[in-house]
Amino acid sequence: MLVTSRITGYIAGVTNDNTDVADVFERVLYHSWLDGGSRLVRIVLAEKRLEARLVLEKPWERRAEFLRLNPAGTVPVLIEGRRALADAIAIAEYLDESQTEPPLLGADPVARAEVRRLVGWFMDKCDREVTQLLVGEKLYRRFLRMGETDSAAIRAAHHNLKIHLDYIGFLCERRHYLAGGQFSLADAAAAAHVSIIDYFGDIAWDRYPAAKDWYMRVKSRRAVRQLLADRIAGLAPPRHYEKLDF
Repeated sequence: MLVTSRITGYIAGVTNDNTDVADVFERVLYHSWLDGGSRLVRIVLAEKRLEARLVLEKPWERRAEFLRLNPAGTVPVLIEGRRALADAIAIAEYLDESQTEPPLLGADPVARAEVRRLVGWFMDKCDREVTQLLVGEKLYRRFLRMGETDSAAIRAAHHNLKIHLDYIGFLCERRHYLAGGQFSLADAAAAAHVSIIDYFGDIAWDRYPAAKDWYMRVKSRRAVRQLLADRIAGLAPPRHYEKLDF
């Protein structure tokens, strides 16, 4: 049986005997712990109060069963019945369109454009300049011993991190949340990445009071708190990681 994803446009081969594929009415999210896109989708699912079974995927293993769902081989992938949806932003917008409460994209075209701009900022720019560098060096290379650690990459990530935290502070000094008065996909995208970076203890929060105030408010949301319980065996986060007042 072939199903076509209306989000990604690819055709994934899903057969009745594929044990990795959800049952007709089950929602399954293939994800990785320290992946910004996976965390974005988990936040959106929780904000929408949608249940999903989490399946931990290791994209570097290139499993044939997973590649049938997403030929790109990347997480996250959301399965709803026989439909396979890939790409974090596409999934997030699909969920916001199909489950309209609470709205996370904005009430008008101008507001939606600003939300999308900031989602792109964090899912592309912050991911590329900070998150991928820290996860690559501190998790894959140092902890999982998948190569030699590049200290220059870590220094670059720390330099870039300052820019992103300053920008969060700049926005929150002018708006209650990043894109306006309400929590939106922009805040979900930023929280997805900040929560990963903070797992490694790389944020000196006292230097960024406005960003810290925003993150304290965001951490108080049930949808974000769930992420803070994630643990990688043998690699513990700092003591303040789960604290709402830190």
